[in-house]
Amino acid sequence: MRSRSRRLGQHFLTDRNILSKIVDALDPTPDDVVLEIGAGKGALTRVLAPRVRVVRAIETDRRLAHDCGLTIADCGLHNVDVVPGDALKLDWHAFVGSHLPTPQSTIRNPQFKVVGNIPYAITSPLIDKALTPPLPERIVFLVQAEVADRLAAPPGSKTYGAFSVGVQAVCRVERLFTVRAGAFTPPPRVASAVVRLAPLVPPLVTDAELLPLRRLVSACFSRRRKQLRNVLLGVTGQSAATVGEGLSALQLDPAARPETLAPATYVRLLRWASRL
Repeated sequence: MRSRSRRLGQHFLTDRNILSKIVDALDPTPDDVVLEIGAGKGALTRVLAPRVRVVRAIETDRRLAHDCGLTIADCGLHNVDVVPGDALKLDWHAFVGSHLPTPQSTIRNPQFKVVGNIPYAITSPLIDKALTPPLPERIVFLVQAEVADRLAAPPGSKTYGAFSVGVQAVCRVERLFTVRAGAFTPPPRVASAVVRLAPLVPPLVTDAELLPLRRLVSACFSRRRKQLRNVLLGVTGQSAATVGEGLSALQLDPAARPETLAPATYVRLLRWASRL
């Protein structure tokens, strides 16, 4: 019979040194409220909790959540809540809201941080949710190394794509370090890495522009081998003359490829297109 952890695609990080490095990457302070995604058996929680004010942890496996809560209580850590649930469905801001020191409705970046060993099968939607405004103060995720490469990829690189642009338009992305398979139980079949996301201040896009930007970038990268002039003809539905004038005004090379454009350039294109 297969174990529940394997059925859910869970790989528990057990290397104490790596756990400490992940907590360090969060830059924890004694006043921090931290949301932990995927508490598992509580290994990361036990390292994190003594360094912050509150940890609110969510675990999709109800049995694990129950056992983790008991383990945490046995360790004498009274600033941790472990709750069973689906992180993709949970309202993160409401979940941590009652523990925040000040009301959050009037500020852009709520004063909480997010950390987690993310199930690889749902990494992209979890990152999308983490970057739904208003953004947390800082996000540290353990992800598949391939995903970390895409998140941090510079324009023109092989791994640079729509995902890279969408994240880099709102966050500074750091690929911190690789984690060997032997640090997990059971070991995953792919390499892993830790990434840190910190909201840009100010961001390249407004909250209202975020979804339109993602749509524009996805449309452009679906034609990534075409020249920018031809890409925009298809994306905007405008005439060749209008597109040519726009590229000239933006001082962009009509022959450039979508994969060479920086996130800030896509924001300029979005604002130009929105005025047509």
